[in-house]
Amino acid sequence: MRITNSMLVNNMIANLGKNLSRMEKYQQRLATGKKISVPSDDPVVAARALKLRTDVSQIEQYKKNVKDALSWMEITESAIADVGDILQRARELAVQASNGTTTPEDTKKICEEVKQLKNQLVNLGNATYAGRYIFSGFKTNQKLLNDDGTFAINVDNSEIIIYQIGVGDSININVTAGDFFNSGGTATAGMSGSLFEDFDDFITALDTGDYAVIDATIAKIDLQQNNLLRIRADIGARCNRLELTVNRLENDALNFTKLMSENEDIDQAENIMLLKSEENVYRASLAGGARVIQPSLVDFLK
Repeated sequence: MRITNSMLVNNMIANLGKNLSRMEKYQQRLATGKKISVPSDDPVVAARALKLRTDVSQIEQYKKNVKDALSWMEITESAIADVGDILQRARELAVQASNGTTTPEDTKKICEEVKQLKNQLVNLGNATYAGRYIFSGFKTNQKLLNDDGTFAINVDNSEIIIYQIGVGDSININVTAGDFFNSGGTATAGMSGSLFEDFDDFITALDTGDYAVIDATIAKIDLQQNNLLRIRADIGARCNRLELTVNRLENDALNFTKLMSENEDIDQAENIMLLKSEENVYRASLAGGARVIQPSLVDFLK
C-alpha cells in the first residue's frame, strides 16, 4: 500500500488528539479532585457514589430531625419543670392555709397567689416551640387552653407526633394535653382537666374558708406531682435516647463521608505523575509530528 503524505498527516493529527485527550483527562481530575466527571468514566464508581451520597444525605436529614426533636422536648421539659415548681408552691400554700391559724387577710393573700399560679399554669399549657403549641397534639397551630383553664380544643391521647431519626427508627416527641393536665384522661373542649379542677376547688375553698377542702387539696396536689414525675421521667428517657442517636449519626456521617471520599477522590500525587507522563508523551508527539510534516514543495525546489 502506498503511504501518502496526507495519510501521515491525518494519522499524526489523530494520535495527537488521543494524546491530548488522555492528558486532558488527568487535568480534569486534578481540577475537580474526582475520579469521574460523567458516569461513563467508571460506571461502578458512579453507582457506588450515588448510593453513598444518598446515604450521607439521609444521615444529614436525620441529624436535623434529631436536633429539632431535642429542642421540642427541651422546651416541653422546661414547661413541665415550671409546672412542678407551681405545684410545689401550691402545696406549700395549702399546708399554710390548712392549719387553721391564718387570718382572713392571710387567707385572702394566699387565694390571690393561687389565682396567679393558675394563670401561670394556663400560660405554660399554651407554651410554644417555633410557633407550634407543644401540648395540642396534632393541632399545633391552635392553643390548648382558654384563659379560664378549660380546654380550647379536643386532644386525643393518640395524637402522638412521630419523628424519623434513623432507618426504621422513630420516636414520639410530644406530651398530650390529657396525659399531662387531666391525669391520663383526654382533653375535651370546654371542659377542665383534673389539674385545673384541683386549683379551682382550692381557690373556692380559700374564698369560703373551707379548711377540710383545703386540707384535701394537699393529697390532690401530691397525686398531680406523681403524675408529673412520671411524665418527666419519660421525657428524660427520650432525651437520653436522642442524645445517643446524635452521637451515632455523627459517627455514621463521618464514616460514610470517608467512604464517599475513598470512592470518588483521586490520589493527587499519583494523578500529577500520570499527568506529567502524558504531557511528556504529548510534547514528544508534537516534536515528532513537526519532523514528519517538515518537508514541503519549497524544500524540493531548493
